[in-house]
Amino acid sequence: MLKIYTDAATKGNPGPSGVGIVISGPKQLYQQLAIPLQENCSNHEAEFQALLIALQHIEKQHLLTETVMIYTDSKIVANSVERNYAKNDQFATYLKPIHHILNQIELFFINWIPEAQNKGADHLARQALQLKLKEKA
Repeated sequence: MLKIYTDAATKGNPGPSGVGIVISGPKQLYQQLAIPLQENCSNHEAEFQALLIALQHIEKQHLLTETVMIYTDSKIVANSVERNYAKNDQFATYLKPIHHILNQIELFFINWIPEAQNKGADHLARQALQLKLKEKA
């Protein structure tokens, strides 16, 4: 089973953003990603991007045959992915590429978790945001 934790950090709304991703799985697989985002975005957009980047990452590593447990502290992301629907058009544009990858996975679950249970991804997202802010300076 593959576990993916995602989070985003944004300064301003919209503003510079970064995403943090923690992936753990079989055979001692453990990866941490801190990725500054190229464009300014809202925190919700950054949360969707965090999930999309995580899924693209496991797709490139040919890990889609695993059962995947996704954890996010964004209720909007969890609910939108579960329902494959978002009222906001900006968020809805992320659902198509997200579901394109999720449909390749035999079994996946997406779960909302409280911020306190997502500290690893949060820390990485904050690191990525700091990198982005240094780029601009």
